[in-house]
Amino acid sequence: QVQLVESGGGLVQAGGSLRLSCAASGRTFSVYAMAWFRQSPGKERECVASISRSGGTTYAADSAKGRFTISRDNATNTVYLQMNNLQPQDPLVYLCAAQFIPYPDSVWTNYAYWGPGTQLTVPS
Repeated sequence: QVQLVESGGGLVQAGGSLRLSCAASGRTFSVYAMAWFRQSPGKERECVASISRSGGTTYAADSAKGRFTISRDNATNTVYLQMNNLQPQDPLVYLCAAQFIPYPDSVWTNYAYWGPGTQLTVPS
């Protein structure tokens, strides 16, 4: 098993940037594909980006392309989400997820391990 804890959320003005971190502990981090999802009240969880075990392959949702970048550091058991040009319509809660597969995956039901989430606020 793996335990995940997100950090880095907060309040940022429209157009600003933020970097989220997800620290993993437990089983060897490098065996898991990782992903960032986001969710607003009443809406389904949406994959923002995912990354393969090695970090060599990534997936980004259309809404994230050009603004968000996922990366990982297997030496420190951490996955990151760099978010640029944030807008008020960007959802509130960002969650880190892990699954014991080699490739990126955008389907939230395929992920077994989740962090508690970190909140983003972008005032309009």
